[in-house]
Amino acid sequence: MSDGHTITIDKAAGTISVKWQGHTIARTTSALELREASYPPVFYIPRADADMAYLERTTRETTCPYKGIANYFTLTADGISDANAVWTYEQPKQGVGEIAGHLAFYPDKVEIVRA
Repeated sequence: MSDGHTITIDKAAGTISVKWQGHTIARTTSALELREASYPPVFYIPRADADMAYLERTTRETTCPYKGIANYFTLTADGISDANAVWTYEQPKQGVGEIAGHLAFYPDKVEIVRA
């Protein structure tokens, strides 16, 4: 990014699994690893590799000046839910377009395992 805010996106090595409340929400060998400034890395999982039956779209939106508008999902199963635990950039800004069609999970809400 031109103002010194760096974002890099690479294919994540290995298999990434996302587990929540005893359920495997996603499992993929096609995750992207996004590194932004000094933040911890974030895995972006292709929607095709997630079990969308556990996700309910919410009305929440936030805006990142570098990535664009984020939309959110709540995780729901067995009468339990974690509101807005998942986000996606459906039309990300230029320079981070490869994260379109991917989901990211708050690590304090799910267990993310790299094997």
